[in-house]
Amino acid sequence: MPQATYDRAIESLYALGHELVEKPGEPRRKWELAHMRTLCAALGNPQQKFPSILIAGTNGKGSAAATLASILESAGLRVGLYTSPHLTRVNERIRISGAEISDDDFARLYFHVDDTAQKLVREGALPHPPSFFEVMTAIAFSYFAEQHVDIAVLEVGLGGRLDATNIVEPLLSVITDISLDHTEYLGNTIAAIAREKAGILRENGILVTLPQHPEANQAIGERAVALNVTGINAADYMPMRGGNPSANAYNLVVLNQEITVDSPLTGSHQQRNIALAIASAVSLAPQFKITPKNIADGIRNTKWPGRLEHIQTKTTPFLLDVAHNPAGVWALRSVLAKLPDDQPKTLIFSCLRDKALTEMAQILFPLFSGPNDHILIPPIANPRAASAEEILTVANALDVRAITVENAQKAVENALKITPKDGIIIATGSVYLVGAIREELTRSGASH
Repeated sequence: MPQATYDRAIESLYALGHELVEKPGEPRRKWELAHMRTLCAALGNPQQKFPSILIAGTNGKGSAAATLASILESAGLRVGLYTSPHLTRVNERIRISGAEISDDDFARLYFHVDDTAQKLVREGALPHPPSFFEVMTAIAFSYFAEQHVDIAVLEVGLGGRLDATNIVEPLLSVITDISLDHTEYLGNTIAAIAREKAGILRENGILVTLPQHPEANQAIGERAVALNVTGINAADYMPMRGGNPSANAYNLVVLNQEITVDSPLTGSHQQRNIALAIASAVSLAPQFKITPKNIADGIRNTKWPGRLEHIQTKTTPFLLDVAHNPAGVWALRSVLAKLPDDQPKTLIFSCLRDKALTEMAQILFPLFSGPNDHILIPPIANPRAASAEEILTVANALDVRAITVENAQKAVENALKITPKDGIIIATGSVYLVGAIREELTRSGASH
């Protein structure tokens, strides 16, 4: 299939609009799972043709999903992995055993889903065309079905109860840490958000989670009890003592055998996501013949870029992290706090306007107030982006020096000019920013 067709598919996909972006003059779209079910029924219900795992939460669900998928792959399974958002290319969201969906397959399935949706709209079966995320999810389901995956690991996009992924019947429902995010859509309390996330639970199903905020525990627990859900506490797979927890290297007893956990995902917060993946794998072990060695190998081989990822340029190292809400930024701050006080630091920061910009800035910006520190603010190419000027206003209110730059390329160029070789450059605040910075670094030949 010619590249022009793939390009046309991508252009058409983005023209559908995002669930969180309201179009002028149009009412806010009401989320409705019945619409997703109608679309998938017309596609032959591909989501029913493979077993799946659903993973919801505010932070860490992508890391947990990538780790679990890697474990399942190490057990010899053909594994579909659906995540969002992407760093650089939309194909990243749909993978089978680590390989992205090809441009040809993506374009073919996009037009199949789009044609089906348009027909349903003409017939009155759908009130309007599906959104970007609904179409992406339908493409993922269709691809996994036709490629005969043994199992799919599905990251929930937003919330849980009304998310497009939630039309599957999961073998396991996994809930990662919950914090305040997308409050306009999910509720402005931890309890309200947790209830939305708990919408992925099924009657008599299995829940894998960890103790967390008391309000989240209570909301999830109440829903689990009401549905007679079996709960699995992943705390059993958190490190105790010994090893190097900050590097996520430690020993655990898993399936009655001691293994060495050695994850490339850094930061102590990742221990919780790794524990969730291990607990999920242990629950699936009898059905899919997963061994302790599979679990250890899968953890070690996990690939999940942009999460406290170190990239070395010819001069100065970069640290990329997709932290995009206060909880994520606190986790990043705990890592940065371990840097030497006198080490020069440059921050490249931008975020979406529906995020807690002021709170994230209050957490992060003061770390970059030293005489040899800098903050660069490039815009993000996204309709939901906060403007560089808005972010600069917040920095000025905090009495922190910051300057705006034209784009990600200029941010990288300027950061390398002003940061000494013994310094470090950190890019964070948005998945979209980190993706753009990472693309620039890859283009310049930096090593991962």
